[in-house]
Amino acid sequence: MKIYIYSLVLCVFFVSCGKKNKIETEINAVPVTIKVERFDKIFFETAPEKLPEVKQQFPYFFPSGNDDQVWIEKMTDPQWRELYSEVQKKYNDLSPVTADLTALVKRMKYYFPETKTPKLITVISEMDYTNKTIYADSLVIVSLELYLGKDHRFYQFPNYIKANFEPKQIMPDVVNSFANSKIKPQNSKNFINKMVREGKKLYLKDILLPEYTDADKIGYTEEQLKWCQENESYMWRYFIEKELLYNDEPKLSSRFIDPAPFSKFYLEIDNESPGQVGAWIGWQIVRSYMNNNEIPVQQLLDMDARELFEKSKYKPKK
Repeated sequence: MKIYIYSLVLCVFFVSCGKKNKIETEINAVPVTIKVERFDKIFFETAPEKLPEVKQQFPYFFPSGNDDQVWIEKMTDPQWRELYSEVQKKYNDLSPVTADLTALVKRMKYYFPETKTPKLITVISEMDYTNKTIYADSLVIVSLELYLGKDHRFYQFPNYIKANFEPKQIMPDVVNSFANSKIKPQNSKNFINKMVREGKKLYLKDILLPEYTDADKIGYTEEQLKWCQENESYMWRYFIEKELLYNDEPKLSSRFIDPAPFSKFYLEIDNESPGQVGAWIGWQIVRSYMNNNEIPVQQLLDMDARELFEKSKYKPKK
């Protein structure tokens, strides 16, 4: 009997590996060529008198209502030019970013065949950390000034925000933006819906960024990830005992879903915890569902959050 079970497990293992290798071969065969436009270079290396030419080439970066003098001042301002210089030191060679995006888009097109090959446009914007990258159908816009490394002297942000101002976060941020266009909106705003929605985003990173660590996918340190793993059962019990799952209190997002220095259980453990633990739990729920069900990715993203949760068979690890 032991020999039979061992042989069965071995057979399943090889079938799984063979399927995975077949998928990887098909993904690698997807033809993708990424075109790159360095708007950051074009803008800051253009003479002010030629601004109209830049505006004509990139009209979507110049909203109506702003006088040309606004843009000319930005072109010539010493602080902006210093920032531009710092960006060029870090990203004079954009080939690593282009290679990463090419690999990512191959996976996007494999799982979502209607996906267009986007053009990569690099910019230096207003340090809006809520929109570090934008995936917009046929464009991927990356604000390079927000990926200079968390310890860069230009960053006057709280540590939990600038912690992810690293080059390795560009692709996870691209997937975040891509996911917003792929995940079907839910009518309900309760906590379990919000957790599952974030869990779907993170599961999409499992599929599209398989070489990335779980810590990088969610933007944690390894220590923060370990904290979640060690306290998974405790957090879940807290959510159940406080009857939070079907609660639609808006503050639950800021307490457990949104980026924050720590999560807010209103207990002594708060300062030890990372932010976004609700998103991390949602991720484990979605993973549990997919471990027990084999459905296309888009069907997963469209699925009702409550139904997904109830069929996930999720049980926190003790």
